[in-house]
Amino acid sequence: MINKSFPVGFILLGFSEWPQLEMILFWIVVFFYTMIVFGNLTIILLSCMDPRLYTPMYFFLSNLSFLELCFTTSTVPQMLSNFWGPDKSITYTGCVVQLCVFLCLGATEGILLVVMAFDRYVAICQPLRYTIIMHPPLCWKLAFMAWLSGMTESVVQSSITFQLPFCTHHRLDDFLCEVPALIRLTCGDTSTNEWQMTISAVLFTIVPVGLILTSYGYIAQAIGKIQSEEGRQKAIATCTSHLIVVFMFYGTVAMVYTHPKNQFASKYGKFFTFFYTVVTPFLNPLIYTLRNKEVKNALQRLLKKGINSPPPQKKRQCWAVRW
Repeated sequence: MINKSFPVGFILLGFSEWPQLEMILFWIVVFFYTMIVFGNLTIILLSCMDPRLYTPMYFFLSNLSFLELCFTTSTVPQMLSNFWGPDKSITYTGCVVQLCVFLCLGATEGILLVVMAFDRYVAICQPLRYTIIMHPPLCWKLAFMAWLSGMTESVVQSSITFQLPFCTHHRLDDFLCEVPALIRLTCGDTSTNEWQMTISAVLFTIVPVGLILTSYGYIAQAIGKIQSEEGRQKAIATCTSHLIVVFMFYGTVAMVYTHPKNQFASKYGKFFTFFYTVVTPFLNPLIYTLRNKEVKNALQRLLKKGINSPPPQKKRQCWAVRW
């Protein structure tokens, strides 16, 4: 039986078969979300207030932090509501909005990580030409390209997904409105949608990973030629943190989106979803701040300035606004 109207919406089963696990996850998510907000706001604040961070690298990093804030905010409130009480429902409109925002921000992050890898490639492999190549107009264009790619993916994927003939029980085995869970809810042929989603997964996961690994192959060669031990360690630390983020994000997303109806994705997909919607955004600020001496120094300067100096009369503009 098929219900095309869905006047009520969807039931998000989530982890309802494990009520004790839901309560544990609720407080874990509350803690993680608090740290996500604090960590990413700190990175954005430092990128805007410290003149030494007015560089393309921190321009893209502040974009990533803003994106992570939006990404988690689009999912965490619904997740907490799902974990807390017996009401697991979400309206049809709410599901559409959540899916569109979720797809847009997720695809944007995938492209933005490629852009950041390109920035590191130019900085390490072409250091004398870095300021010429990574000029502000190009940085703005690259950031705009990432956001435009995400919006395009969202419009295409969500419009195709909500044309599917959904079953009448309208129960999603997930705690979010996600494409794989919606495909598994259908009572008709979904082969076309599965192929389309696999192609999207390749374009936004496999291809970006290939480009990132290629850029880091050249970076590894350049690092080997650096004479300064301090410079080599700095380059390795920066690139290592980026690669950790890349493998955490792309690896879990690929597990869910490459084959949406296989047994593994159906059984464990929501665990991977929990990882890349909560755990990865939580780890991103920690990786970038704890492994980056410039960020730690900028935070120390900001704290000392706040304690020892009167507030400035004129506000500083961040790198993006100045340029």
